Amino acid sequence: MKYLFIHQNYPGQFKHLAPAIAAIPGNQVVAIVDDKNKRAASIQKNVTLYSYPAPQGSSKETHWYLRNYEGAIRRGQQVVRLLMELRDKQKFIPDVICAHAGWGEALFLKEVFPDAVVLDYFEFFYLSEGSDVGFDKEFQTQTIDDFCRIRIKNSTHLLSLNNCDWGLAPTKWQAGQFPPIYQSKISVIHEGVDTDIVKPNIYASFKVPQGPLLTAEDKVITFVNRNLEPYRGFHVFMRALPQILIDNPDAHVVLLGGDEVSYGAMPKEGGTWRHKMMAEVGDGLDMKRVHFVGKIPYDQYLNLLQISSAHVYLTYPFVLSWSMMESMAAGCIVIASNTPPVTEVMTDGHDGLLFDFFDVQGLVDKVGKVLKHPEDYAQIRINARKTIVEQYDLKTVCLPKQVELLQTLSAKGALQD
Repeated sequence: MKYLFIHQNYPGQFKHLAPAIAAIPGNQVVAIVDDKNKRAASIQKNVTLYSYPAPQGSSKETHWYLRNYEGAIRRGQQVVRLLMELRDKQKFIPDVICAHAGWGEALFLKEVFPDAVVLDYFEFFYLSEGSDVGFDKEFQTQTIDDFCRIRIKNSTHLLSLNNCDWGLAPTKWQAGQFPPIYQSKISVIHEGVDTDIVKPNIYASFKVPQGPLLTAEDKVITFVNRNLEPYRGFHVFMRALPQILIDNPDAHVVLLGGDEVSYGAMPKEGGTWRHKMMAEVGDGLDMKRVHFVGKIPYDQYLNLLQISSAHVYLTYPFVLSWSMMESMAAGCIVIASNTPPVTEVMTDGHDGLLFDFFDVQGLVDKVGKVLKHPEDYAQIRINARKTIVEQYDLKTVCLPKQVELLQTLSAKGALQD
């Protein structure tokens, strides 16, 4: 069988799936990435990689509702040009195509390969109420303009849903955001956590750049996100920090993440969210104990989780972060916001501790209890890892299910032929 994986930031969610399919005798696997995102991690064993030139962005004259859609169409066109070259020059005709639907790469697959079975990865469907939009009144507006723009923002997904043969989503809640008419063609399988790598390590240590060497013997509060922004509750955490530091005078706080935005927007007044929140609460922080470490290598990130006394994770009702799953696999005591899809994975008091997203004092209290009486929460550490190992382990649960899904789809395609 011939398989084609498409992701503008390949490997993305296909990091483990594509090599697993490629390792099966008789399979040929090709992958496609945006040229500007091609890097060492994009190169995988037995996977032939091609790239397309980064597409031109939308024009300033385009109606602002349509700019994302125009960008998606332009990206889809770039993919089509590369697919035609693969078909005509390389004579590569895939049996199955697996593509992330979020950026337009899946829009025109059937125009080039009409007989291929198409599996699209669906990460999030935007709603004007009931999920991320309007959740945080402090930083979000809800005007008729916003509602209309959000409806149009789903255009790329809706076309992909209509055109694909099957869909894949990582959580039930994320799949449930999509229109009911399409939910029956979406399988729910998480990408999985490699629990052989992400695991507790009592001997771990973490060296803060220009700061102390921290171990599990220290009281360490951790906060991890790709970027420090409201979508991941950075403002709530920062507002809790002054009192947390007062209540726990021997604790250190390590914040991992960049100063850009992965979701949402930068502050209206300019600058970064870190600068904004430091202006608000910085005078109440002992910066000898608060450490912003930026983005760090993966092995150092794992060490940080392994020494964590209390790991804080917040999110709007939105895409679930891999870091939350990995923190549980590492045996952290995770104090998380009581928002979906967190609540799909975590049960309060069993494998984590939940609090209302906006309850700053509630967060302060839970962190304090965990730091003062860690022995009372030892079973939560054990249960957190057990949840991930039993339900989300990469090698024994998630990857086998993903491989089985692709093989089932390829078999159906062969029967149709």
